Amino acid sequence: MIRPFLFNCKDRLTLVFNPVKSRFWFRRFCDRLALGCGSAILTVKDRGNEPARQSTGMTALRKYDRLEATGLWRDTADAQRREVIVSIGDATLIISDLNDRAITHWSLAAVEKAPASGNGSVAFHPDGDPDEVLELASDEAAMIEAIDTLRRAVARARPKQGRLRWFGMGLSASAVAIILVFWLPGALVDHAMRVVPHVKEAEIGAALLAQIERVSGQPCSTVEARPGLVALAGRTGVARVVVLSTGVREALALPGGTILVNRNLVEDYEEPDVAAGYILVEQTRSAGQPPLRALLEHAGPRATGTLLTTGSLPPRVLEAFAEDQLAQAAVELPAETLLPAFAAAGVRSTPYARARDISGEATLQLIEADPMAGQDPTPIMKDRDWLQLQAICEN
Repeated sequence: MIRPFLFNCKDRLTLVFNPVKSRFWFRRFCDRLALGCGSAILTVKDRGNEPARQSTGMTALRKYDRLEATGLWRDTADAQRREVIVSIGDATLIISDLNDRAITHWSLAAVEKAPASGNGSVAFHPDGDPDEVLELASDEAAMIEAIDTLRRAVARARPKQGRLRWFGMGLSASAVAIILVFWLPGALVDHAMRVVPHVKEAEIGAALLAQIERVSGQPCSTVEARPGLVALAGRTGVARVVVLSTGVREALALPGGTILVNRNLVEDYEEPDVAAGYILVEQTRSAGQPPLRALLEHAGPRATGTLLTTGSLPPRVLEAFAEDQLAQAAVELPAETLLPAFAAAGVRSTPYARARDISGEATLQLIEADPMAGQDPTPIMKDRDWLQLQAICEN
């Protein structure tokens, strides 16, 4: 049955196979080959073992190519053991009868060592077929050592189970960690800035103001000063102006368009242009970094996720941000950024510049490039309203 596949029984045969999937077929094939061809020489190229052969450089195989030993072999569990000659071939263990006829061939990659027996002998069997056993006596130490050495060489060169899986899992975990650390916080804040409505933003601003009031006290408020506050907010384009007696250094923007100002800005100056100037500067500053974004970036992704899922921020987050804002100095903006805001609001920049530096040296550009210079801008509010606003904190 197998002769049509052979060029010549005396010629060299090269057989390529996969020992894991075809070891039982291969053993039966070799049995028939040995019985039918007698002295045929079998060279096995084991694709699964080529890395092992390369790693050993065939040195180990050449070392044992002339080594032979006698042993006892059985084909099945109930078969009678027979004396055989064991030799090492090209990546195979050759088992022959006493007439030097090959009985079977075991791939070295599929040879397993059986548990030690009580009589001192060592047994081997093909992987997955423990009924077929080759038993070597203890005095065949050279052959036993050779088989063990070649088995270890094959095992070292064999791809480690799970190593690629663990590498892939580690790579995936690293990618997830990078996403969580670098991409997710910014993505959550960006999404929140798009979906949080203005009404909710104003509520967050009111809650933040309540936290600031624990430090600054209640905002200054009188019925008489209300027209002045409305006029100041309308001229600068903000939603609301709140005057605090302490806490805020100059001006501070809150989510929702509310601007907090220190009482000194309305009490210490003769014209409302100074307070309007500080409000315009803070509004310009908040345009580059919206207060809600600053709050969410300070709070972190967990608090941002809470806002997106529940519609509110934890009080401790608001408290921590309020403390940070009150203690943090405002970032100075260049005159090139501020002048367009003054021009759009029709507010003189010179009073604000003089309030910051009475000598005018540090704010010379705001004075020289005042967009309202030489003009007669509309007053921000009536003098009566300004006087009432200056007295907002007296009670």
